[in-house]
Amino acid sequence: MNGFIVVETMYLSLNHIPILKNINLSLDRHQFVSVVGPNGSGKTTLGKAITGIIKHNQGHIYLNDKNISLLSLAEIGRTIGYLFQNPEKQIFAPKVIEELSFALKYKKVDQKIIEEKTIEMLHLFDLYHLKDATTFFLSQGEKQRLAIASVLLNEPEYLILDEPTTGLDIKRRKELSQLIDKLKTKTGILSISHDKEFINRHSERIITMKDGCIIDDKKC
Repeated sequence: MNGFIVVETMYLSLNHIPILKNINLSLDRHQFVSVVGPNGSGKTTLGKAITGIIKHNQGHIYLNDKNISLLSLAEIGRTIGYLFQNPEKQIFAPKVIEELSFALKYKKVDQKIIEEKTIEMLHLFDLYHLKDATTFFLSQGEKQRLAIASVLLNEPEYLILDEPTTGLDIKRRKELSQLIDKLKTKTGILSISHDKEFINRHSERIITMKDGCIIDDKKC
């Protein structure tokens, strides 16, 4: 099985309850893939397993031919950007500007470049007027925009987006879609979503899950 991300015969259980069963999957770097299915079907768990946030029990997951079991979360995070379904679980810095710039500072990027990229994202996601605001007091939509901006600013090679349109109004959804159109040319994306309009707008492939299994995988 070839691909940038490869999952081979993966099983995962939590508290001895099977969550993912016999998952075989290959994901390319230049394709937008949607994962759909009812609540509790294992979609979010699959995304977290691929990034190593949740450890699988059996099988193998490879990232660019490297077994993720041998990689740290930081090493995986430099390649895969993960957007949590709830942005409050992702945002940790006290100020908006600090949240955005953290990853680049950690990577020791030149300060001038950090400032340029941060300002670009602040304008793109209409957060500039909030750059010095306390993240705790942001609205749900503002937190979602900040979480997405923070993930994208790190320029990952692959993106996993869990319900990316949650908390976004029609205008913001349109802007996110326009951004994704640009990203798709150079970044692979796995989107977990119930937003049918968003799915139909972007998907080149749709994976359907039920009861922890992949029951359908088709190109669009």
